Amino acid sequence: MEDFKSFSDGLENISPKDFESRALELFRFQAKVNQVYKSYLEARKVDVDSVKSLGKIPFLPIRFFKDFKVVSGSPSDFEDFYSSSGTTGMITSRHYFWSQSWYLNHASNIFEKFFGSLKDFHVLALLPAYLERPGSSLVSMAAHFIKESQSEYSGFYLYNQDELLEKLEFLSEGKRKILLLGVTFALLDLAESGKTFLPTENLIVMETGGMKGRRKEMIREEVHGILKPYFRVQNIHSEYGMTELMSQAYSKGEGKYTIPSAMRVMLRDVNDPLSWANRSQGGINIIDLANFHSCAFIETQDLGRIDENGYLEVLGRFDNSEIRGCNLLVQ
Repeated sequence: MEDFKSFSDGLENISPKDFESRALELFRFQAKVNQVYKSYLEARKVDVDSVKSLGKIPFLPIRFFKDFKVVSGSPSDFEDFYSSSGTTGMITSRHYFWSQSWYLNHASNIFEKFFGSLKDFHVLALLPAYLERPGSSLVSMAAHFIKESQSEYSGFYLYNQDELLEKLEFLSEGKRKILLLGVTFALLDLAESGKTFLPTENLIVMETGGMKGRRKEMIREEVHGILKPYFRVQNIHSEYGMTELMSQAYSKGEGKYTIPSAMRVMLRDVNDPLSWANRSQGGINIIDLANFHSCAFIETQDLGRIDENGYLEVLGRFDNSEIRGCNLLVQ
């Protein structure tokens, strides 16, 4: 537990030059106390002492969160777990957390660094499917944002589109910004409902990705091409997160994500997961220093690229990988 507290300090403001030393320290810690990661390193015959740079750290395939309890330290140190979304028959991931209050504070700190104080927002969360199952980290984060906004008008919505549109129209007359945080299929359902929407300049529409089996998968340009004219906004914002990560990345438009200071994205070769991509496109590996209690080094099943300005673009999923709820396909 004391180790967790030391690893949790200052993650929202860690400098790029300090990131590598923090990551290597955490790697050595998890290689010792995380039994799943330790066994994985042993199976790959990794000499832990020889790992002295980020490029040498082995990344744990994300599938391990479905099959094993991926924790660093004693199981008694953990409050509970978040579970991933999935269609019927899928095995869902479980991410055990050390402290839910720490996670929620970390999530709000990341959001506020990009968008300003939550007290300046009304937070309207359109999250059907997520609200209908227990254990969603997204719902937990949204509930915290609603609370932190200290607005009597913030709240959750399931399928009550008319009530949501009435609330948006009412709030448009105020000075506070409005954050409409929605799962992609529900935002599309609203945009294609034929119901009138009166635009407001203080609205931020943020999609979390995910069709949840309700609609066919669509590329980002198609989705945003439907949402932007309906909500009369220049850009659709996006959140990139997953059950297996404690940190989130945000996009203010065009699917270009800014990576928070606690995270680092590295691209692996699409044909050889043990080699790095020799260009700006490949499989997404993520270091999330906020995963100090589980495993900070995750080999995801997402494809991505890093543009010339350092923004992450998520291109989709590897073939034959399960569809994850919080993911939106793009070109």
